[in-house]
Amino acid sequence: MNLPDLTLPQMLRERARTDAQRIAIRQKDFGIWKPFTWAQYHQRASHFGLGLKALGLPAGGHVGVISENRIEWVLAQMGAGLVGAVTVGVYPTSPTNEVAYVVGHADIEIMVCEDQEQTDKLLAALPELPRLKKIVVMETKGLRSFAPEVRQFITTFDEVEQLGAASGQQAIIDDALARQRLDDVGLMIYTSGSTGKPKGAMISYRNIRGVVPGIVDRLELSRDTTHLSYLPLCHVAEQMLTSFVPVYIGSQVNFGESIRTVQEDLREVAPTMFLGVPRIWEKLHAAIHIKLQETGGLRRALFHKAYNACKPLADKPRIAWSAADKLTFATSYWLVFRALQNFIGLRNAHVALTGAAPIPPDVVRFFRVLGVPLIEVYGLTESTGMVTGHRLDHVVVGTVGVPTLGVEHRIADNGELQLRGDMVFAGYYKNPEATASSIIDGWLHTGDVVRESQGQIQIVDRLKDIMITAGGKNLTPSEIENTMKGSPFIKECIIVAEARKFVGALVMIDYETVGK
Repeated sequence: MNLPDLTLPQMLRERARTDAQRIAIRQKDFGIWKPFTWAQYHQRASHFGLGLKALGLPAGGHVGVISENRIEWVLAQMGAGLVGAVTVGVYPTSPTNEVAYVVGHADIEIMVCEDQEQTDKLLAALPELPRLKKIVVMETKGLRSFAPEVRQFITTFDEVEQLGAASGQQAIIDDALARQRLDDVGLMIYTSGSTGKPKGAMISYRNIRGVVPGIVDRLELSRDTTHLSYLPLCHVAEQMLTSFVPVYIGSQVNFGESIRTVQEDLREVAPTMFLGVPRIWEKLHAAIHIKLQETGGLRRALFHKAYNACKPLADKPRIAWSAADKLTFATSYWLVFRALQNFIGLRNAHVALTGAAPIPPDVVRFFRVLGVPLIEVYGLTESTGMVTGHRLDHVVVGTVGVPTLGVEHRIADNGELQLRGDMVFAGYYKNPEATASSIIDGWLHTGDVVRESQGQIQIVDRLKDIMITAGGKNLTPSEIENTMKGSPFIKECIIVAEARKFVGALVMIDYETVGK
C-alpha cells in the first residue's frame, strides 16, 4: 500500500482537510458517547500545541503524558507533534520513584497528568526534576487543595487549549510542519526495565510511516475499521492502533469511560478490530467457562455439541470451508456462539489480535471455534510495533505468522530473530551503548529465539530465558508455562529448571475462577 511521505502530524492536518466531518474519535463520559470529527481533532490538537508553546515549550522540547486512555492523551501527543515537540508516555500505574526516573531521564519540560493522583506523584518528586516547568492537569477535581505556591506551577488542560486558541499563532504550526522531516523523533517509549533501568526508545516519524503499511495490509484494515482503545498508550501496541494507523487511513477510535468499564464498553462499541494481551484472552476464556457453569445442563450440553462440531474449523481458513462446514458453523452460531460473542463484545470483529507475550494455543483455538477471528502477531517497541502476523486466510496456531510488508528478517546461528527496515527504531535516548548492541549493521537484534517452518515464524523463548538442566538439556520454559496457563484455573506459572536435576513449577491459582 502506498502512503504519503508525510509525518504523523502532517498527516493529521491532511486528514482534517480531506475528511473534515468524518468521525475520528468517540469518547464516553457519564455513559454518553461523544463524537469528534477529524476537523475537531486537528483543531483541538492545534490549540493545545500552541498552548504548550505559550507556556514556554521550546522547539524539540519533551512533553510527558501520564494518564489512562482518553481523548486528551492523543490531543496532547498530536498537539506536541504539531509544534515540533516530542511526546513521552509514562505508565499511570507506575509508583512515584519510577515516574520520577522517566520524567528526569527523558528531560520532560511539561507534564500532562490525568488527575490529582498522578499530579501528587510529580509534586513528591519535584526537587529531583529541575527541568520540569509546568504540570497540566486534565481533571480539575482536588486542585483547590494545593497550596498557592504549588498551584501556580499547575494549569489545566482546558486552560492550555484556551491559551492556544487565543494566541492566534497558526503560523507557528505551519512553520513547524514545513520544517518537520520523517527522520525527526516524534515519540519516546520507555521499555519495562526488567533487566535494569527503563530505556527510552526513540520512535521517528519514518519508523511510524514504515510500520503502518504492513499492519494495514496484514489485518485488512480500512477507513471503516473501529477500535476500542484501552491498553496503555505509553506502549507501542496501543499506539499503533490508536494513533498511527487511524491518522494514516482515517479509521475510528473509541475511548471508554475508564479501564474498569472495558467489558461494558466493548459490548456497546462492538469494534471491528480488537487487541488483547494473552492475559485478557485468558480472562475472557475463563469468564465464558464460568458463564457456562452457571447455565442449565441442556445449554451446557448444547454448547459442547456445537463446540466439538466446529473444532476442526479452528485451523481452517473460511475461504476453504466446504458447504457442509458453513452449514455446521451457521447452525452452531445461531444456536450458541452468537450469544457468547455478544457476551464478550466481539460480534462484529473482523480481526482480533493477541501479542506482547506467548499465549496457549488452545486458547486461540477456543476463540476461533466461537467465530472470533483471533490471530497471533509479534512486534517490539524497537520495531515500532507489529512486524509479523498471521494472514487472515492462513492461520497456523502456535506461530506468529509471517513478516509484514517492508520487513526483512533473518535468523542467526543461535536462533535469534533479526530485523531490518524503516520500522527499526532510531535508538535509545542518551544510551548509545545500548543502541549499538541492539542495532548492528542496520539489523535489529530482537533477543527472541525463533523457529521457521514453511515461512511461519514460531517464537521459542527469549534468548536470555533459555534454561539448561543439570543433565545439559536445553529447555524453553515458556512452552510449559503457556500450556499450564491454558487452564482457566491457573493464573500464573513459572518454571524452575536451571542447573537442576528436575523441572519444577511455581503455580498461582486463579482464585476468582476456582471460587466460582
